Amino acid sequence: MYPMKKLVLAMTTAGMLGLSPLYVQAAEANPSTVSTQLSEVAKEGKVWGVIALNRHLNPFGINVDVKDSTATLTGSVESDIDRDLAEQLALGTDGINSVDNQLIVSAPASGKQAKPGLSQQVDDVTLTTVIKSKLLWNSHTEGLNINVSTEQGAVTLKGNADSAQAKALAEHLARNSAGVKQVDNQLKVSASASNAAKVQQAVTDANTAINDTWITSKVKSSVLYDSNLDGLNIAVETQRGMVQLSGRVLSSEEKQLAVETASNIRGVRGVDADALRVDS
Repeated sequence: MYPMKKLVLAMTTAGMLGLSPLYVQAAEANPSTVSTQLSEVAKEGKVWGVIALNRHLNPFGINVDVKDSTATLTGSVESDIDRDLAEQLALGTDGINSVDNQLIVSAPASGKQAKPGLSQQVDDVTLTTVIKSKLLWNSHTEGLNINVSTEQGAVTLKGNADSAQAKALAEHLARNSAGVKQVDNQLKVSASASNAAKVQQAVTDANTAINDTWITSKVKSSVLYDSNLDGLNIAVETQRGMVQLSGRVLSSEEKQLAVETASNIRGVRGVDADALRVDS
């Protein structure tokens, strides 16, 4: 990372933490260069913030550098899951259009106990974020006013749903998230929630640039965080809203679940899973 970017990142971090302003003499700096690096540092800060909030990745030395709208990840992680997770988190960050994933997978040091599985590592903060994201990305629940809280893997859903089907779907999305132990669905079915959902959906759609890159990242993340799917073996590509799934799954039921998961993401016009093979 460039020295100026490090300096600006320190200033930005101090501001985010509510510390006293930091004034720096940079008279010789080129204004246009500083402006560009400010933008890049802001994007780096967003990516780092997402990774830092994810306890599964926090212990590792992951370095982030942003040039234009491409995030480059360097450093080492202990598994392919960590590597793929870091990339998906970065790709889902506002302002990032592509990720150059240079993370190296290295085995734990001798004598160091291997980490437990993903479902045991995901903490309550991450679980809440994942479930909120899945509800927002889903075309049937995005506009609903749903509050999500998690305590020791137990998820509570509160708020209003516009139908019994929407209430059940919200619970399904939460229950199938890796790391969830139980779900207390306290959503209330309310006819008035339907109009509110439509209004919220319109506002959300207006503020979200839904394109093929956005769809691909959300489908991939949703598959990755589903406890009933092996997201690392499923590849996702999108062209003009049409999603293509490829790779391998263990059963026809798992394949159908992958198709349903992709189909429910906002902006998806159709799903082609012919290249997603079922291992016999």
